[in-house]
Amino acid sequence: MTRLLTRHWTTAVPLLAAVVLAIAWFTHPAGPAVIVVVLALVGAVLSAVQHAEVVAHRVGEPFGSLVLAVAVTVIEVGLILTLMASGGDDASSLARDTVFAAVMITCNGIFGLSLLVGAVRRGVAVFNAEGTGAALATVATLATLSLVLPTFTTSKPGPEFSGSQLAFAAVASLLLYGLFVTVQTIRHPDDFLPVEDNDAGDESHEPPSVRSTLLSLALLLVALVGVVGLAKMVSPSIENGVHAAGLPRSVVGVVIAMLVLLPETLAAVRAARRGRVQASLNLALGSAMASIGLTIPAIALSTIWISTPLTLGLGATQMVLLALTVVVGVLTVVPGRATLLQGGVHLVLFASFVFMAVSP
Repeated sequence: MTRLLTRHWTTAVPLLAAVVLAIAWFTHPAGPAVIVVVLALVGAVLSAVQHAEVVAHRVGEPFGSLVLAVAVTVIEVGLILTLMASGGDDASSLARDTVFAAVMITCNGIFGLSLLVGAVRRGVAVFNAEGTGAALATVATLATLSLVLPTFTTSKPGPEFSGSQLAFAAVASLLLYGLFVTVQTIRHPDDFLPVEDNDAGDESHEPPSVRSTLLSLALLLVALVGVVGLAKMVSPSIENGVHAAGLPRSVVGVVIAMLVLLPETLAAVRAARRGRVQASLNLALGSAMASIGLTIPAIALSTIWISTPLTLGLGATQMVLLALTVVVGVLTVVPGRATLLQGGVHLVLFASFVFMAVSP
Protein backbone atom coordinates (compact mmCIF):
# COMPACT_ATOMS: atom_id res chain seq x y z
CA MET A 1 0.00 0.00 0.00
CA THR A 2 2.80 2.42 0.91
CA ARG A 3 4.66 1.63 -2.29
CA LEU A 4 1.49 2.21 -4.32
CA LEU A 5 0.91 5.62 -2.72
CA THR A 6 4.55 6.55 -3.29
CA ARG A 7 4.27 5.60 -6.95
CA HIS A 8 1.16 7.73 -7.41
CA TRP A 9 2.50 10.92 -5.83
CA THR A 10 5.92 10.64 -7.46
CA THR A 11 4.20 10.32 -10.82
CA ALA A 12 1.75 13.18 -10.28
CA VAL A 13 4.05 15.73 -8.63
CA PRO A 14 6.60 16.13 -11.50
CA LEU A 15 3.74 16.63 -13.96
CA LEU A 16 2.08 19.11 -11.60
CA ALA A 17 5.39 20.96 -11.22
CA ALA A 18 5.68 21.14 -15.00
CA VAL A 19 2.18 22.64 -15.21
CA VAL A 20 2.99 25.21 -12.51
CA LEU A 21 6.21 26.05 -14.34
CA ALA A 22 4.38 26.55 -17.64
CA ILE A 23 1.83 28.87 -16.01
CA ALA A 24 4.46 30.77 -14.04
CA TRP A 25 6.67 31.18 -17.09
CA PHE A 26 4.06 33.28 -18.85
CA THR A 27 2.44 35.01 -15.88
CA HIS A 28 5.50 35.95 -13.76
CA PRO A 29 3.91 35.26 -10.34
CA ALA A 30 4.38 37.63 -7.45
CA GLY A 31 3.20 37.85 -3.86
CA PRO A 32 1.14 34.86 -2.65
CA ALA A 33 1.56 33.08 -5.99
CA VAL A 34 5.27 32.65 -5.21
CA ILE A 35 4.25 30.33 -2.34
CA VAL A 36 2.60 28.00 -4.86
CA VAL A 37 5.78 28.01 -6.93
CA VAL A 38 7.88 27.20 -3.86
CA LEU A 39 5.58 24.32 -2.88
CA ALA A 40 5.80 22.92 -6.41
CA LEU A 41 9.58 23.29 -6.23
CA VAL A 42 9.76 21.30 -2.99
CA GLY A 43 7.51 18.59 -4.43
CA ALA A 44 9.66 18.36 -7.56
CA VAL A 45 12.79 17.96 -5.43
CA LEU A 46 11.31 15.13 -3.36
CA SER A 47 9.97 13.28 -6.39
CA ALA A 48 13.31 13.67 -8.19
CA VAL A 49 15.05 11.89 -5.31
CA GLN A 50 12.57 9.01 -5.45
CA HIS A 51 12.98 8.50 -9.19
CA ALA A 52 16.76 8.85 -8.99
CA GLU A 53 16.83 6.02 -6.46
CA VAL A 54 14.78 3.79 -8.78
CA VAL A 55 17.17 4.41 -11.67
CA ALA A 56 20.23 3.99 -9.44
CA HIS A 57 18.92 0.69 -8.08
CA ARG A 58 18.42 -0.63 -11.60
CA VAL A 59 21.77 0.37 -13.09
CA GLY A 60 23.81 -0.06 -9.89
CA GLU A 61 26.96 1.78 -8.81
CA PRO A 62 28.81 3.74 -10.03
CA PHE A 63 26.32 4.41 -12.85
CA GLY A 64 23.51 5.26 -10.43
CA SER A 65 25.35 8.23 -8.92
CA LEU A 66 26.40 9.39 -12.37
CA VAL A 67 22.82 9.56 -13.65
CA LEU A 68 21.60 12.10 -11.09
CA ALA A 69 24.83 14.13 -11.07
CA VAL A 70 24.91 14.60 -14.85
CA ALA A 71 21.16 15.16 -15.18
CA VAL A 72 21.13 17.92 -12.55
CA THR A 73 24.28 19.55 -13.91
CA VAL A 74 23.11 19.65 -17.53
CA ILE A 75 19.94 21.45 -16.49
CA GLU A 76 21.91 23.66 -14.08
CA VAL A 77 24.07 24.77 -17.01
CA GLY A 78 20.92 25.76 -18.89
CA LEU A 79 19.78 27.82 -15.91
CA ILE A 80 23.13 29.63 -15.66
CA LEU A 81 23.16 30.44 -19.37
CA THR A 82 19.55 31.68 -19.24
CA LEU A 83 20.27 33.99 -16.31
CA MET A 84 23.49 35.23 -17.94
CA ALA A 85 21.71 36.02 -21.19
CA SER A 86 19.00 38.03 -19.42
CA GLY A 87 21.13 39.57 -16.68
CA GLY A 88 23.52 41.75 -18.70
CA ASP A 89 26.73 42.98 -17.09
CA ASP A 90 25.28 42.36 -13.62
CA ALA A 91 25.48 38.60 -14.35
CA SER A 92 29.20 38.62 -15.24
CA SER A 93 30.15 36.71 -12.06
CA LEU A 94 27.03 34.53 -11.85
CA ALA A 95 28.70 31.47 -13.39
CA ARG A 96 31.68 31.75 -11.04
CA ASP A 97 29.51 32.24 -7.95
CA THR A 98 27.20 29.35 -8.83
CA VAL A 99 29.96 26.90 -9.77
CA PHE A 100 32.05 27.74 -6.70
CA ALA A 101 28.95 27.42 -4.52
CA ALA A 102 28.26 24.02 -6.10
CA VAL A 103 31.81 22.88 -5.29
CA MET A 104 31.53 24.01 -1.67
CA ILE A 105 28.06 22.50 -1.26
CA THR A 106 29.09 19.14 -2.69
CA CYS A 107 32.63 18.80 -1.32
CA ASN A 108 31.81 20.10 2.16
CA GLY A 109 28.04 20.14 2.66
CA ILE A 110 26.97 16.87 0.99
CA PHE A 111 30.34 15.20 1.63
CA GLY A 112 30.37 16.08 5.32
CA LEU A 113 26.69 15.28 5.85
CA SER A 114 27.14 11.86 4.22
CA LEU A 115 30.13 11.04 6.46
CA LEU A 116 28.29 12.30 9.54
CA VAL A 117 25.17 10.24 8.83
CA GLY A 118 27.24 7.18 7.96
CA ALA A 119 29.33 7.50 11.11
CA VAL A 120 26.26 7.94 13.30
CA ARG A 121 24.70 4.83 11.78
CA ARG A 122 27.71 2.50 12.07
CA GLY A 123 30.27 4.29 14.23
CA VAL A 124 32.72 4.65 11.33
CA ALA A 125 31.95 5.55 7.72
CA VAL A 126 33.96 3.24 5.45
CA PHE A 127 34.56 3.95 1.76
CA ASN A 128 36.92 3.15 -1.12
CA ALA A 129 39.92 5.48 -0.78
CA GLU A 130 41.26 4.80 -4.29
CA GLY A 131 38.20 5.92 -6.22
CA THR A 132 37.22 8.68 -3.82
CA GLY A 133 40.77 10.05 -3.87
CA ALA A 134 40.85 10.01 -7.68
CA ALA A 135 37.55 11.91 -7.77
CA LEU A 136 38.81 14.50 -5.28
CA ALA A 137 42.03 15.01 -7.27
CA THR A 138 39.99 15.58 -10.43
CA VAL A 139 37.72 18.10 -8.70
CA ALA A 140 40.74 19.97 -7.30
CA THR A 141 42.38 20.15 -10.74
CA LEU A 142 39.22 21.33 -12.47
CA ALA A 143 38.52 23.96 -9.81
CA THR A 144 42.07 25.32 -9.89
CA LEU A 145 42.22 25.40 -13.67
CA SER A 146 38.84 27.13 -14.11
CA LEU A 147 38.38 29.26 -10.98
CA VAL A 148 41.84 30.06 -9.59
CA LEU A 149 44.06 30.63 -12.64
CA PRO A 150 41.90 33.47 -14.08
CA THR A 151 42.81 35.56 -11.03
CA PHE A 152 46.52 35.38 -11.91
CA THR A 153 46.58 35.50 -15.72
CA THR A 154 47.76 38.75 -17.34
CA SER A 155 46.33 38.61 -20.88
CA LYS A 156 43.22 40.51 -19.76
CA PRO A 157 42.71 42.93 -16.86
CA GLY A 158 40.71 41.59 -13.96
CA PRO A 159 39.97 37.96 -13.06
CA GLU A 160 39.06 36.97 -16.62
CA PHE A 161 40.38 34.53 -19.21
CA SER A 162 41.27 35.66 -22.69
CA GLY A 163 39.46 33.92 -25.54
CA SER A 164 42.23 31.38 -26.12
CA GLN A 165 42.66 30.73 -22.40
CA LEU A 166 38.93 30.13 -21.98
CA ALA A 167 38.96 27.75 -24.96
CA PHE A 168 41.89 25.82 -23.46
CA ALA A 169 40.21 25.61 -20.04
CA ALA A 170 36.98 24.42 -21.67
CA VAL A 171 38.65 21.68 -23.73
CA ALA A 172 40.83 20.56 -20.82
CA SER A 173 37.84 20.44 -18.46
CA LEU A 174 35.74 18.43 -20.90
CA LEU A 175 38.55 15.97 -21.64
CA LEU A 176 39.39 15.51 -17.97
CA TYR A 177 35.75 14.95 -17.06
CA GLY A 178 35.34 12.48 -19.93
CA LEU A 179 38.49 10.65 -18.83
CA PHE A 180 37.20 10.37 -15.27
CA VAL A 181 33.83 9.01 -16.39
CA THR A 182 35.63 6.43 -18.57
CA VAL A 183 37.76 5.30 -15.64
CA GLN A 184 34.78 5.28 -13.27
CA THR A 185 32.44 3.28 -15.47
CA ILE A 186 34.64 1.19 -17.81
CA ARG A 187 38.29 0.85 -16.85
CA HIS A 188 38.26 0.77 -13.03
CA PRO A 189 34.65 0.69 -11.77
CA ASP A 190 35.67 -1.42 -8.76
CA ASP A 191 37.47 1.63 -7.32
CA PHE A 192 34.10 3.30 -6.91
CA LEU A 193 32.24 0.38 -5.35
CA PRO A 194 31.80 -0.24 -1.61
CA VAL A 195 34.71 -1.95 0.12
CA GLU A 196 32.36 -3.89 2.39
CA ASP A 197 29.45 -6.08 1.34
CA ASN A 198 27.20 -4.66 4.05
CA ASP A 199 27.76 -1.13 2.66
CA ALA A 200 24.96 -1.94 0.26
CA GLY A 201 22.51 -1.34 3.08
CA ASP A 202 19.12 -2.88 3.42
CA GLU A 203 18.02 -2.77 -0.20
CA SER A 204 17.54 -6.47 -0.79
CA HIS A 205 14.48 -6.33 -3.02
CA GLU A 206 14.68 -7.08 -6.71
CA PRO A 207 15.72 -4.29 -9.09
CA PRO A 208 12.83 -2.51 -10.83
CA SER A 209 11.78 -3.62 -14.28
CA VAL A 210 13.06 -1.96 -17.43
CA ARG A 211 9.68 -0.32 -17.96
CA SER A 212 9.61 1.13 -14.43
CA THR A 213 13.18 2.35 -14.80
CA LEU A 214 12.49 4.12 -18.09
CA LEU A 215 9.36 5.70 -16.61
CA SER A 216 11.33 6.88 -13.57
CA LEU A 217 14.09 8.23 -15.82
CA ALA A 218 11.57 10.25 -17.82
CA LEU A 219 9.86 11.55 -14.68
CA LEU A 220 13.27 12.32 -13.16
CA LEU A 221 14.09 14.57 -16.10
CA VAL A 222 10.66 16.24 -15.86
CA ALA A 223 11.17 16.79 -12.12
CA LEU A 224 14.66 18.23 -12.62
CA VAL A 225 13.41 20.59 -15.32
CA GLY A 226 10.76 21.65 -12.84
CA VAL A 227 13.35 22.17 -10.08
CA VAL A 228 15.59 24.37 -12.20
CA GLY A 229 12.77 26.20 -13.96
CA LEU A 230 10.91 26.93 -10.74
CA ALA A 231 14.18 28.00 -9.12
CA LYS A 232 14.53 30.52 -11.93
CA MET A 233 10.98 31.69 -11.28
CA VAL A 234 11.73 32.39 -7.62
CA SER A 235 15.13 33.92 -8.37
CA PRO A 236 13.69 37.47 -8.72
CA SER A 237 12.21 37.12 -5.24
CA ILE A 238 15.57 35.84 -4.03
CA GLU A 239 17.36 38.78 -5.64
CA ASN A 240 14.90 41.25 -4.13
CA GLY A 241 15.30 39.67 -0.71
CA VAL A 242 19.10 39.71 -0.98
CA HIS A 243 19.04 43.35 -2.06
CA ALA A 244 16.60 44.32 0.70
CA ALA A 245 18.78 42.62 3.30
CA GLY A 246 21.86 44.46 2.04
CA LEU A 247 23.68 41.21 1.24
CA PRO A 248 26.29 40.77 -1.53
CA ARG A 249 24.97 39.82 -4.96
CA SER A 250 27.02 36.61 -4.87
CA VAL A 251 24.53 35.27 -2.31
CA VAL A 252 22.05 34.86 -5.18
CA GLY A 253 24.35 32.29 -6.81
CA VAL A 254 24.70 30.47 -3.49
CA VAL A 255 20.95 30.24 -2.94
CA ILE A 256 20.30 29.09 -6.52
CA ALA A 257 23.02 26.43 -6.24
CA MET A 258 21.49 25.18 -2.99
CA LEU A 259 18.06 24.88 -4.59
CA VAL A 260 19.37 23.08 -7.67
CA LEU A 261 21.53 20.68 -5.61
CA LEU A 262 18.77 19.87 -3.12
CA PRO A 263 17.77 16.62 -4.91
CA GLU A 264 21.37 15.38 -4.80
CA THR A 265 21.69 16.34 -1.13
CA LEU A 266 18.59 14.39 -0.13
CA ALA A 267 19.61 11.41 -2.28
CA ALA A 268 23.09 11.33 -0.71
CA VAL A 269 21.74 11.53 2.85
CA ARG A 270 19.22 8.76 2.21
CA ALA A 271 21.96 6.57 0.75
CA ALA A 272 24.18 7.20 3.78
CA ARG A 273 21.33 6.34 6.15
CA ARG A 274 21.05 2.98 4.41
CA GLY A 275 24.77 2.34 4.82
CA ARG A 276 25.66 3.18 1.21
CA VAL A 277 28.33 5.75 2.08
CA GLN A 278 30.33 5.11 -1.10
CA ALA A 279 27.30 5.95 -3.24
CA SER A 280 26.89 9.20 -1.28
CA LEU A 281 30.51 10.21 -1.85
CA ASN A 282 30.32 9.25 -5.52
CA LEU A 283 27.31 11.51 -5.84
CA ALA A 284 28.91 14.42 -3.98
CA LEU A 285 32.24 14.46 -5.84
CA GLY A 286 30.65 13.50 -9.15
CA SER A 287 28.30 16.46 -8.87
CA ALA A 288 31.19 18.84 -8.14
CA MET A 289 33.12 17.47 -11.09
CA ALA A 290 30.20 17.66 -13.49
CA SER A 291 29.36 21.19 -12.30
CA ILE A 292 32.79 22.40 -13.44
CA GLY A 293 33.55 20.00 -16.27
CA LEU A 294 30.28 20.67 -18.10
CA THR A 295 29.61 24.30 -17.12
CA ILE A 296 32.92 25.81 -18.26
CA PRO A 297 32.76 24.32 -21.80
CA ALA A 298 29.12 25.39 -22.12
CA ILE A 299 29.96 28.93 -21.01
CA ALA A 300 32.92 29.07 -23.40
CA LEU A 301 30.63 28.05 -26.25
CA SER A 302 27.96 30.55 -25.18
CA THR A 303 30.39 33.47 -25.49
CA ILE A 304 29.82 33.21 -29.24
CA TRP A 305 26.35 34.77 -28.85
CA ILE A 306 26.35 36.13 -25.27
CA SER A 307 28.39 39.33 -24.96
CA THR A 308 28.24 39.49 -21.15
CA PRO A 309 31.69 39.90 -19.52
CA LEU A 310 32.78 36.66 -17.89
CA THR A 311 34.41 36.90 -14.46
CA LEU A 312 35.72 33.46 -13.42
CA GLY A 313 38.59 34.18 -11.01
CA LEU A 314 37.95 33.71 -7.30
CA GLY A 315 38.77 36.27 -4.64
CA ALA A 316 41.29 35.73 -1.85
CA THR A 317 38.75 34.50 0.71
CA GLN A 318 37.24 32.04 -1.74
CA MET A 319 40.65 30.67 -2.72
CA VAL A 320 41.55 30.11 0.94
CA LEU A 321 38.31 28.16 1.46
CA LEU A 322 38.95 26.12 -1.71
CA ALA A 323 42.54 25.31 -0.68
CA LEU A 324 41.42 24.32 2.83
CA THR A 325 38.67 22.15 1.35
CA VAL A 326 41.18 20.27 -0.82
CA VAL A 327 43.67 19.76 2.03
CA VAL A 328 41.01 18.59 4.49
CA GLY A 329 39.45 16.42 1.79
CA VAL A 330 42.76 14.65 1.15
CA LEU A 331 43.28 14.00 4.86
CA THR A 332 39.72 12.65 5.10
CA VAL A 333 39.96 10.37 2.07
CA VAL A 334 43.41 8.80 2.50
CA PRO A 335 42.52 6.49 5.45
CA GLY A 336 39.41 5.14 3.71
CA ARG A 337 37.38 5.60 6.89
CA ALA A 338 35.91 8.59 8.71
CA THR A 339 34.37 9.33 12.08
CA LEU A 340 32.00 12.02 13.27
CA LEU A 341 34.97 14.38 13.48
CA GLN A 342 35.74 14.37 9.76
CA GLY A 343 32.09 14.88 8.90
CA GLY A 344 31.89 17.75 11.38
CA VAL A 345 35.03 19.41 9.98
CA HIS A 346 33.60 19.44 6.46
CA LEU A 347 30.29 20.81 7.70
CA VAL A 348 32.11 23.61 9.56
CA LEU A 349 33.92 24.46 6.32
CA PHE A 350 30.56 24.59 4.55
CA ALA A 351 29.12 26.84 7.27
CA SER A 352 32.20 29.07 6.94
CA PHE A 353 31.59 29.37 3.21
CA VAL A 354 27.95 30.36 3.73
CA PHE A 355 28.85 32.85 6.45
CA MET A 356 31.63 34.46 4.38
CA ALA A 357 29.28 34.70 1.42
CA VAL A 358 26.74 36.56 3.56
CA SER A 359 29.35 38.60 5.44
CA PRO A 360 32.49 38.84 3.24
